[in-house]
Amino acid sequence: MTERAMSPRAIGAWCSYDWGMTAGHAVIDTFIFSVYFSRSVAASVTEGTAAWGNALAAAGFVIAVLSPVLGAIADRTGRRKPWIAAFTLIAIGAMIVLYGVTPEPASVPLALAAFTVMVVARELALVFYNAMLPTLAPPGHLGRLSGWGYAAGYAGGLACLVLALYGLVKADAPLFGLIGTGAEQNVRAVAPLSGLWLAVFALPLFFWTPDQPASGQSLGRAAREGLATLGQTLRDVQKYRTIAWFLVASAFYRDGLATLTAFGGLYAAGSFGMSFSEILIFAMMLNVTAGLGATGFAWIDDWIGARATILVTLVGLLIFAGGILLVHEKSWFWGLSLGLGVFIGPSQAAGRSMLARLAPQGMVTEMFGLYGFTGKAAAFLGPLALGWATLAFESQRAGMATILVFFLIGLVMMLNVREPRS
Repeated sequence: MTERAMSPRAIGAWCSYDWGMTAGHAVIDTFIFSVYFSRSVAASVTEGTAAWGNALAAAGFVIAVLSPVLGAIADRTGRRKPWIAAFTLIAIGAMIVLYGVTPEPASVPLALAAFTVMVVARELALVFYNAMLPTLAPPGHLGRLSGWGYAAGYAGGLACLVLALYGLVKADAPLFGLIGTGAEQNVRAVAPLSGLWLAVFALPLFFWTPDQPASGQSLGRAAREGLATLGQTLRDVQKYRTIAWFLVASAFYRDGLATLTAFGGLYAAGSFGMSFSEILIFAMMLNVTAGLGATGFAWIDDWIGARATILVTLVGLLIFAGGILLVHEKSWFWGLSLGLGVFIGPSQAAGRSMLARLAPQGMVTEMFGLYGFTGKAAAFLGPLALGWATLAFESQRAGMATILVFFLIGLVMMLNVREPRS
């Protein structure tokens, strides 16, 4: 590994991309633009919520199909930055287009199309971004670098969310009067703000983080060889049994995490009567504890290993999530939820470092593509189980309890995964 690859500037630039990319998750996907779409653009909140969910499902299908294919091709071309740059620019363009979504049902097709393109481009960019981890991290620092990246992401998402809320949505003179509030311009503007945020904080990656050298292969040849390699990998699944176990195990607990974050706000509002403002404050504080957890466990990952870190965090998630389902006082809900957040960040960061340790040399991007595939292929299971249980028992608590099952399945399956020595 070169000295440049180990430099603090190169590592900081890599983490800066995580800081910029995560903003769209908080501002567009979850807390501001999605609420604007369901309340002001769609014909009704119910129709808007369903349409937003369908767009996410469609994006997940495209990501599941393309991520392993593109990953296998990228391993043949060598360089990852051109792929990251292309998909990042597409994601930024889609965010800018979202500003044109006016508060009327006629804008629904534009909103869903731009949102779907943004999610697909963003997630495909992350396939190649994550694949840079094992070549960038200094020896013995895989867990730390992965954790620092996730911590930067949580901090960046929180910072952009605060700026969007108090600089645009709730400001008397949004962004110093540069835009008005008519036709909810100040709310729509959070989308291009997220795009600008990503553009600014992505730049250091391209200037200061080293890339793999180009292989010299043409794209056509790389595509043919990459697809052939991917097919052979799938046929030789027994050869990669440990990786296969990990991919399936992580798909379950990642689905539990995704369902938890998607429905946590609804549970807080329905079971504890939290207002929208309270939920936003709650989300900000949860980002803080998740970032602190990712930072703190980053050293533990390198100390005891990624597998042990995942097992510890899954036990923590089971304990705190189970406690949340048993309490009825809002104060207990707040305390247990913030404790839960401590284990959310490191469970994701350790998963990334685990795969970086398991991936065979020359197949790293392909493996992260399969990581994206398994995650998206199983993404419908958590919301489906939650919905069925909620209807069957007529209880939000029963629905949320299904998340514990996904954490438990992931925990049991992880016991069959053996982590290679450093």
